[in-house]
Amino acid sequence: MNMDKPVRRVAIFALLLFFGLMAQVNYVQGSQAESLRTDKRNSRQYADIFNQPRGQISAGGEVLVTSQKSKADDSRYGRTYKDGPIFAPITGYFNGNATGIERAYNSLLGGKDKRITQQRWFDTFIGKKADGANVELTIDPDAQRTAYAQLKARTSPGRRGGAVVIDVKTGAVKVAASWPSFDPNEVAPQTGEKGAKRLEQLDDGEGVIKPLVDNALSQTFPPGSSFKTVTSALAMQKLGASSSTTVNTGQLILPESGRPLPNSHDSGSCGGAASLRGAFAESCNTTFAKMALDMGIQELHDGAGKFGFGQHVKLEPDLFTAESDVPVAYTDANGKSTPTGRDGTARSGIGQENVRATPLQMAMVASAVANGGKIMNPYLVQKVRAKDQSELYSVSPKEFGEPITGDQASQLEDMMRAVVTEGTAKNLQGMRIAGKTGTAEQGPGNPNARWFVGFGPAQNPRYAFAVMTEGPGSGAGDAGPVAGAIMAKVLQK
Repeated sequence: MNMDKPVRRVAIFALLLFFGLMAQVNYVQGSQAESLRTDKRNSRQYADIFNQPRGQISAGGEVLVTSQKSKADDSRYGRTYKDGPIFAPITGYFNGNATGIERAYNSLLGGKDKRITQQRWFDTFIGKKADGANVELTIDPDAQRTAYAQLKARTSPGRRGGAVVIDVKTGAVKVAASWPSFDPNEVAPQTGEKGAKRLEQLDDGEGVIKPLVDNALSQTFPPGSSFKTVTSALAMQKLGASSSTTVNTGQLILPESGRPLPNSHDSGSCGGAASLRGAFAESCNTTFAKMALDMGIQELHDGAGKFGFGQHVKLEPDLFTAESDVPVAYTDANGKSTPTGRDGTARSGIGQENVRATPLQMAMVASAVANGGKIMNPYLVQKVRAKDQSELYSVSPKEFGEPITGDQASQLEDMMRAVVTEGTAKNLQGMRIAGKTGTAEQGPGNPNARWFVGFGPAQNPRYAFAVMTEGPGSGAGDAGPVAGAIMAKVLQK
């Protein structure tokens, strides 16, 4: 009996050690798995990155991105992109590095996210790799295809175009198209060294064409007269104007240079005086330049900030837009900062000088008008589901801001309808859309940035949009028909 007691103690101690070891292994392989996997000193994360399939990316019930084995006798998986150039601004690419949704939802698509590994803890414990989750986008695939085709057809050779459509009630992005684009299939994992060289070529670009930088979310352009929507809104807030206020539409002499600021025409509403509604419909430059001078560049900058200017708008985790801006100062090629002067302030009021905006940003401006003054935060992902269809993520729409009141939004909505019924975009009548034209000069040797920014349907709007194409001509004649074609497809749903 005396011999049994020490044996029992040893057995109990050994059992405790066993359970302690099991707890430690479970802790390391479970709760610490993600941090150990992604530690920069762990070289294995790069060795096995292609040894399992990633989740799908889909939109509107249509699968856009899948993983498939590179070869029948190869355990590695490649990535296949349906209509790659059309959806590249959203999906991005994956080849070990990633962009777009491939980057924003990398851990979920790759099956490494805690929402998957904690749910499948036993698989993690025994070393079985979790299946990647499937991501469902907000994009309308048919409208996205229409937008891509229209931008390709309407943009001048060697130049750029971008289009965005947003659901004004939720912020869901229905279209984010760019021309030119690139094919993610050319740089997918299965392309090997050839894909790496192609990626370098795409990164270098040619002239202003940078295919990896999309022109819907990640590139800015001078918004021209489409920015008069912002100037009008701020004039209502800061100067007490309304759509019926009589404004001066005649000649304006710039205060520093002494040069006149021209209108596109000096008749009709632009003949000397008109209501703000009339000046907006016919896009009288002098009216909005004078408003900007009365407010000052700081007021213009700060007011535009409430619409999203001056910040990188967050669409998804680690996925932000380029920063649109109304600068109070600019930096020249030598790095010298110079305040925006009075002449520059006047030109800023009509979306010129150094004012820059993405198509997404201008769609957000139109969204405020169409949604009673409120902007919903734009987003690209509706849901994420595990392979067993359990829901890992579902979007909860959030308000981005309320830059204008409901009454101001209602007046601006009417003013944007007037642009089509009686103003600069009468050629778009019958297309069920309203908006503001813009034709921005981009300097000697460069074509215009042609805009149409607005909402549809014209009555009781559901969607806001912005279209920009580069080339000769005007916003009404070139960007307007593109917007009409895109919205005709969107409004079919």
